[in-house]
Amino acid sequence: MEYLLHTMSTLTSARLILREIEMKALALILCACAAAAGEAAELRLKQTIVLPGVNGRIDHLAVDVRGARLFVCALGNNTVEVVDLRKGGRVRSIGGLGAPQGAGYVPEPSRLYIANDKGGIVNIYDGQSFASLGKIAFEDDADNVRYDSSVKRIYVGFGSGGIGIVDAVNGKQIGSIRLSGHPEAFQLMEKTPRMFVNVPAARQVAVVDRDKGEVVATWKIGGASANFPMALDESGRRLFIGCRTPAELAVLDEDTGEMISHLEISGDADDLFYDARRRLLYVVCGAGNIDVIEQLNANAWRRAATIPTAAGARTGLFVREMNSLFVAVPRRGGQAAEIRRYEIQ
Repeated sequence: MEYLLHTMSTLTSARLILREIEMKALALILCACAAAAGEAAELRLKQTIVLPGVNGRIDHLAVDVRGARLFVCALGNNTVEVVDLRKGGRVRSIGGLGAPQGAGYVPEPSRLYIANDKGGIVNIYDGQSFASLGKIAFEDDADNVRYDSSVKRIYVGFGSGGIGIVDAVNGKQIGSIRLSGHPEAFQLMEKTPRMFVNVPAARQVAVVDRDKGEVVATWKIGGASANFPMALDESGRRLFIGCRTPAELAVLDEDTGEMISHLEISGDADDLFYDARRRLLYVVCGAGNIDVIEQLNANAWRRAATIPTAAGARTGLFVREMNSLFVAVPRRGGQAAEIRRYEIQ
């Protein structure tokens, strides 16, 4: 009996030792994964471009990749600032605008489309000389701009619920799509004619068939509201929605609208980008942070890093071809208006 008790005690001790070894090994693996994630998520400030004389809120950005130019909607300044990224400075300020909110650059022919809040005017400029080529009047509040290069069309969110469709070559409006409320961010699929549109007033995502020119479905986003920014992982079949109330990221199934996951993010998010190469999301937040969200698997995500920026810096642009994330910083107190370029390590 004594021998049996001794043997059982020895086996229990061995199991405890084995369990301790397993726990230590697991801890080492988790530490290694965390270190790898931190390394993958590193954003390094590469360039700061000051915008003298620019006051007020800064809204969305557009890029001319070939010409290495950034177009900055200085909404509160009623200008669009043209920044030469090679020279590291502003080369032109387009004035006479009415609270510009969104811009889209068309490479061929070189055209710049600027969407204004006041009067819903979309101004069209030659992309090199910046000579005015005309304007399109939507009913009000022209906002986000997207370019579909496959069919050379510009899409513009506007008014109390519409997406305007413009021929990008001749600058003529060729149609519109009605929505149940003002559209904020929207994304175009490349492989199908679907478009996803954030409609915060209705607390929903509208699914649009671009060929039919109509809404074919609407999806709820759980208990969250103020769904402004959006990103898309078309190959992974995931749609990402940034909400402000509460501050969280919602991950939806791209095909069904089913809620896959949600997680907390920083406050006042206004731009959101998916980096397919690294499987990362960059959330630009007015609370003064860039949140970097890492994909763990098809259905799980986590916040891998939070990079401090500046209060009110809530708009930006991820440019895959330049391996860069640009963030617009407004003038506040002693902080000058500027563009910060973060290189992705």
